[in-house]
Amino acid sequence: MSLKSKVLGGLILAGCASLYGCAGQHSESAVQQAGADFQKVKEDSNVLRIAPKDVIRAGESLARADRLSSYWGSGSDVVHYAYLSQRYSEIAREHTNQVLNEEQAAKLELERQRLQLALRESKLLSVQQQGKWLEEQIVALATTQTDRGLVMTLGDVLFDTGEAELKNSANRVVLKIVQFLQLNPKRVVRIEGYTDSTGGKQDNLKLSRDRAQSVADVLMDLGIDDKRIQVEGYGDEYPVDVNASERGRAQNRRVEIVFSDEKGQLGAAR
Repeated sequence: MSLKSKVLGGLILAGCASLYGCAGQHSESAVQQAGADFQKVKEDSNVLRIAPKDVIRAGESLARADRLSSYWGSGSDVVHYAYLSQRYSEIAREHTNQVLNEEQAAKLELERQRLQLALRESKLLSVQQQGKWLEEQIVALATTQTDRGLVMTLGDVLFDTGEAELKNSANRVVLKIVQFLQLNPKRVVRIEGYTDSTGGKQDNLKLSRDRAQSVADVLMDLGIDDKRIQVEGYGDEYPVDVNASERGRAQNRRVEIVFSDEKGQLGAAR
């Protein structure tokens, strides 16, 4: 072999060695990076819980890349499997982050629903407490419990003499009745008007009914459904005191509001 041939052969061998060295370094770097990524996902309990299959694939690809790295001329295969390992690790991480975000969103939604339920329960309790307080007020203002139901009496002082229009002084009492009925939507009322024996029968009957209707109109104006209200006028019938004295006549001039029970059942009318 000539000197020229020997020199040329040496250069070719040196070039191949150099290329292999570069390829080897590249494949080794790829395996190291893939190994570092795999180690991170393998140590993450959330990733192992959510994406175990991707972690297994990453480990298998890394093991294959590692085995091939010991064979001559397998640098491209080593890089390929190292890349697959890295990609599976990335997929495992991405899948895990997505599921964790969904779990967090679901947890926040459950907390929002819990708070809304607590708020509704709080409001309901407040309404129930308010309703109980109003019922106590209604009972306190009522004159008696009769076979017709719980009866509240609006005295003659709430009307001008011979007039059916309610005075402003009646507003506070009427407002309590409205609030009570709003908080107890199944209850109904019967509004009954009465007069003393002064005047004619027909005039008294009309005045008694007009006064009862006046109270009913205010309830309806404030939002109570007319289907929950009955109106009756009895004139000078059913006095509660004698008509011989002014005091007795004043007691007889009245409007009585009869409340149903909680189921909406009214006692029998007179």
